[in-house]
Amino acid sequence: MVKLNVGVFMGGKSMENEVSFNSGRTVCDHLDTTQYNIIPIFQRFNGEIYILPLRFLHRGKISDFDHRLPAEAQRLEWEDLKSMVDFIYLAAHGRYMEDGSIQGMFEMLQIPYLGSKVFASALGMDKLIQRHFLNAANIKTPKYIALSVEDVNNFDKHSEVILESIDQAGIKFPLVVKPVREGSSLGISIANNKKELAIALVDAAYIYPNQPQSVIIEEKINGMEFTSIILTDPKSGNPIPLPPTEVIAEAGTHFFDYQQKYMPGRAHKFTPARCTDEQIKLIQDVSVKTMQTLEMENLARIDGFLTENNEIFIIDPNTISGMGPSFFLFRQAAEIDMSHTQLINHLIETELYHYNMAQNLEARKLEKKTAMTKKCVVAVLLGGRTNEKEISLESGRNVIYKLSPEKYAVIPVFVNKDLDLYVINQRLLVANSTKEIENNITPDMKISWTELAETVDFAFIALHGGEGENGCVQGTLEMLEIPYNGSGVLTSAMCMDKAKTNHYLKQRGFDVPNNVLVSKNDWKKSQENTLDTIQKSLPLYPLIVKPHDDGCSVMVQKAKNDTQLADALNSIFAEKSYALIEECIEGMELTIGVIGNTQPYALPPSETVVSKDILSIEEKFLPGAGENQTPARLPHDTLEFAQRTVERIYAALDCKGYCRIDCFYQNEHQSPTKKERIVFIEANTLPGMTPATCLFHQAAEIGIKPMDFIDIIVELGLQLHKLQSDETMLPLQDILKEKQL
Repeated sequence: MVKLNVGVFMGGKSMENEVSFNSGRTVCDHLDTTQYNIIPIFQRFNGEIYILPLRFLHRGKISDFDHRLPAEAQRLEWEDLKSMVDFIYLAAHGRYMEDGSIQGMFEMLQIPYLGSKVFASALGMDKLIQRHFLNAANIKTPKYIALSVEDVNNFDKHSEVILESIDQAGIKFPLVVKPVREGSSLGISIANNKKELAIALVDAAYIYPNQPQSVIIEEKINGMEFTSIILTDPKSGNPIPLPPTEVIAEAGTHFFDYQQKYMPGRAHKFTPARCTDEQIKLIQDVSVKTMQTLEMENLARIDGFLTENNEIFIIDPNTISGMGPSFFLFRQAAEIDMSHTQLINHLIETELYHYNMAQNLEARKLEKKTAMTKKCVVAVLLGGRTNEKEISLESGRNVIYKLSPEKYAVIPVFVNKDLDLYVINQRLLVANSTKEIENNITPDMKISWTELAETVDFAFIALHGGEGENGCVQGTLEMLEIPYNGSGVLTSAMCMDKAKTNHYLKQRGFDVPNNVLVSKNDWKKSQENTLDTIQKSLPLYPLIVKPHDDGCSVMVQKAKNDTQLADALNSIFAEKSYALIEECIEGMELTIGVIGNTQPYALPPSETVVSKDILSIEEKFLPGAGENQTPARLPHDTLEFAQRTVERIYAALDCKGYCRIDCFYQNEHQSPTKKERIVFIEANTLPGMTPATCLFHQAAEIGIKPMDFIDIIVELGLQLHKLQSDETMLPLQDILKEKQL
């Protein structure tokens, strides 16, 4: 059966290009390859478009690869798309992408594409003009006034007139200030007084400094904030409203901002919204009416408020919803038991019916159904009770999505705060946080370890920190004879303790930072004596202070004096019994994935680019916040030196399956030995497996797709636990060759 060529368009010229990149990557990850050929298409901020190479698709940030596109990717002219794709899946957001511009381009090229057409897209992006359409249809919006750029520039001169206009409109402080044509909460702020208003107006008008825009000042609605997704039935064209989500901004914040939208586990989101069935129906009805009034097609995301008087106020209709792995679109679809792939298929099928291109859909589905064979049953363990549980949730569901549906039958298993196991469904899998899952698991979902052993062929541990990574879960699976991914009990237990690992590797001849382990008890007895002990071993500031048994940059701080050192120790001892203090290493920070059982193979090293003193958890996991350069910007011989060194460290620690080793490279001028060296920092035996983790783009550098990389990890686990016969156990090099492009 001939497959449809689907171009997934991402990036773009808007400030939301990082969110778009995240959306596009998600669509590529979940697009049904039994029916469609995927062609990732990336537009740079300067407007150039390229076929995005696989090795760039799973980067965490556009700047990680943007500078390499001209030399390493195929540049396209717009007209090239006509012969290359049958359909464009538009996964782009913001200016040019949602305002009718790109829709007009696709119309001129006569290329079918996802979502609303030119008029609805342009209207949906203009927060000012759309209000007239909505109000004419008796759909409520907040009271507002609009200011031109000239009004903003002359606010100091005309402030009293503007304030009088605000008062005449019936609006009181606090005020919501927003640009007329932006999304993702960009440029939005809350003004509580005249001074804050002046600042907010400039921020909103000049969110694009070279393209200033008008600004809306509106009343701040009190009530339940919601977001409501509307799909469309492919054949009838009737709207399908999904269960809406209730959004609660974090305490101390005034609205649902960019970080709360896109950082894992931030804010509180309840799906379905915590209100009556009648109120749910009211939200859905008004959302559908909004979609129809603005002539949106296929998909809409309608944001608004439900007041205590059961009034609905619409604040932001969106023609394209964000498509990150746990965004509202997928979360609400999960409520009707629709997986990511099923949802994406649904959106494409809706357009194919619209364009009269659906002739082969049923034939493809029948062919796929008849091709099914016996699958390996894999339980993916996610959640837990550590500081890293939210990242575990992100890792676990990403692994679930990337385990080949043709080869594996996957069971999501949530580990709760009491370390009990629960088999969760699709709607819980896409929950915003582990707390949300904790609050919604039911007794009938509970499963014992013994039952797990009787059910599955393999356990994929996607837990981070604590019992999941320190040998406890590994020991449990050994006792139950369940094959699993990664290293065994001893290696897991040792690598979880940074002090023990450093001591061991130093004895083996590897370079590690000079360090001191400090106990909470000693600190309580005498802070002065403890500081003296530290300064005898580590006389020079700055120093790195961290928990000895945590990851993901949790509580890691740089201390530049005694006061900062004491503050850092107090912070750690509020939760931990020990703290590790290390000398601050000068050099290039590297993170290097290594795979293999008896034959370690180091992937191309990534250079970690840190914006502040310490790499933060936001830089690791917030879309667009962190930066990794892969391969690191070092000479080829130096990269090989780093790879061979970490392979020896991997073997010395007896790591199995895969691991991520963090280290510093020092050249002969930086090194106290006057020779280049690799200084080991830590080994992560169960590294993060979130969509943009550096492991995926390191693997992509040698031509291995994320789904194949996960498959390699499972194969190495099965080999390690002798569940593959000697005849089928391929050497690592052969496995890599089989998976590479």
